[in-house]
Amino acid sequence: MFSDTHFHLHHLWEKGIDLPSVLTTMVGRATFFGLDIGTRCNDLFVRGKKAQEVTDSIEDAEIKNKVKSMLYFSAGIWPAEEAILDRLNQTKELESIISQVLNQDDFCGFGKGRLVALGECGLDHHWNPSGVDKRNQDNFSEQLFYGEAELFQMQLELAGKLQLPVIVHSRDAFEGTLDCIKNVAYDRGIIHCYSYGKNEARQFLDRGWYISLSGSVTYTKKSRMDEIIDLVKYIPQDRLLLETDAPYLAPVPHRGRTNSPDLVEHTYKYVADILETSPEALSLVVDANIKDLFCL
Repeated sequence: MFSDTHFHLHHLWEKGIDLPSVLTTMVGRATFFGLDIGTRCNDLFVRGKKAQEVTDSIEDAEIKNKVKSMLYFSAGIWPAEEAILDRLNQTKELESIISQVLNQDDFCGFGKGRLVALGECGLDHHWNPSGVDKRNQDNFSEQLFYGEAELFQMQLELAGKLQLPVIVHSRDAFEGTLDCIKNVAYDRGIIHCYSYGKNEARQFLDRGWYISLSGSVTYTKKSRMDEIIDLVKYIPQDRLLLETDAPYLAPVPHRGRTNSPDLVEHTYKYVADILETSPEALSLVVDANIKDLFCL
């Protein structure tokens, strides 16, 4: 139970998180699926090898095998400035690496079929120079603005070519994100860490996208609480996913600390309360959606 459709294993080990303990906790909860997300064109094998190293450090053979059956991976290019400016080369490298892994019988000891999505990729117009991503509107030129959209569309096209679902990052960029998706007309994947409203959700859902809620949903301002409740209830249960986005966006009561996949239970409990169901029942719904989306 309590699957996690989005976390950054590479950032977690950089933060000094005890990953063997976190993964062991997930196994103890019978977690069906945990997706380690890529952000750079060439980070897949680095992440795979680190995941293998962490998994191999677990002494209990049964737990180790369950971790190997639980972990899946994606590969994609987050719209960093250097990636936008080098988008043609980086997208070609991404395609080469993904194609290589898709044709392998084993990926870093996790077996065949471990790469199940392309992403995360998308648009980010949240301007906060002091934030994690250091986005500064004054530095985001017209060249970067249009190049970012092109980088996103190139990855949507690649996902269509390879028939992989896409993990979409969209922050303060709803209209641009939707325009890119319409331009390519590939509608299979997740709007991850969803941060828009009900009307925006309708437009994604009408095109076939899944909506993934993160820990941020648990600390909505009181003035927006009715909107969030309305949004959660509006999302069809066969399009709903939950995630941590670890190491970011830790849910209440852990807001402000480094997030990790073992905290996703708090998001499940919060959303389950809104839907007037149990976390266990919600977990079954999310797992069914994961199986459908990722063809598991």
